[in-house]
Amino acid sequence: MAELVKFGLEGLVDVLKAAGEPTRLRLLALLAAGDLTVTDLTEILGQSQPRISRHLKLLGEAGLIDRYQEGAWAYFRLKQDGHAVHLARTLLRHASENDPVLLRDGERLAAVKQVRAERAQVYFSHNAAEWDELRRLHVADEDVDSALKQLIGTQPIDRFLDLGTGTGRMLQLLSGVYRRAIGVDASRDMLAVARANLDKANISTASVRHGDIFNLPLDAQDFDLITIHQVLHFLYQPELAIGEAARMLRPGGRLVIVDLAPHALEYLRDEHAHLRLGFSHAMMEEWLRKVGLEVEEVRDLHSGKPSGQDLTVTIWVARDPRLLIAAAETRQASSISAERA
Repeated sequence: MAELVKFGLEGLVDVLKAAGEPTRLRLLALLAAGDLTVTDLTEILGQSQPRISRHLKLLGEAGLIDRYQEGAWAYFRLKQDGHAVHLARTLLRHASENDPVLLRDGERLAAVKQVRAERAQVYFSHNAAEWDELRRLHVADEDVDSALKQLIGTQPIDRFLDLGTGTGRMLQLLSGVYRRAIGVDASRDMLAVARANLDKANISTASVRHGDIFNLPLDAQDFDLITIHQVLHFLYQPELAIGEAARMLRPGGRLVIVDLAPHALEYLRDEHAHLRLGFSHAMMEEWLRKVGLEVEEVRDLHSGKPSGQDLTVTIWVARDPRLLIAAAETRQASSISAERA
């Protein structure tokens, strides 16, 4: 059961003022279901854009919603944390599921998500042939997923970040493990696919953002687990992306990289935009050490296909050792104090 949060009088009145208006309460209910734009919300609620924007501004000032820019579009969603949003979620839980206004909003939200899914499917269909060809070369996705889940384990993760999230596959795969998650990708088309997939899977604890993997639009040292899944071979300087990922890790956090082992399939450069033909254990481990991470485990997954026609997938698991170092120093200090006593 969630811990009861108590407010001072002014703070309680501020949250109730922000949430206690019909349109704003409807907005909170919609944004609890995922990321939406002003255009989406205008279409669902049937109100003018300036009116919707004004309500969103008030909700943002009250600390109830997040806003982030993606090109010309601004997306909004209900905050994941904070005392104010905890109270707002409590209010939403007390709203009747049979309320006709909320039911109608839910139907219109479903229609908006359906359009989003159809647009995403068009893009996905245009690129599916390329992805399928690559999958035929390396180990099955199911085997990679199984190995990943085994290496990551089942212990709950507070904050998860997936870099180069693509279709949001990792956000879906690990949805039962993390409390909050963000996927970042440079392709707005892929983000549309990822949002549609999250909608379809009914995952509201994850969101996706447009961003540069070399300069992430996120707070440093904020994530317990970061994955970079089949992304680094597209980059000129993959070691810089690893450094940026390391910057995002909390002390004790883990970085999991999934990519290809060295291979000789030169046509992947021209036909599939691969800039690197895989990564050796030594190269990857050197990059990880240079950014202060300790390699905990490396696992190769072989396709079993004929030599020269196969791709081996490698998984590297590395950890930020700062928490372990601090714990060791504390134990050492305690030991010295005990000896002196």
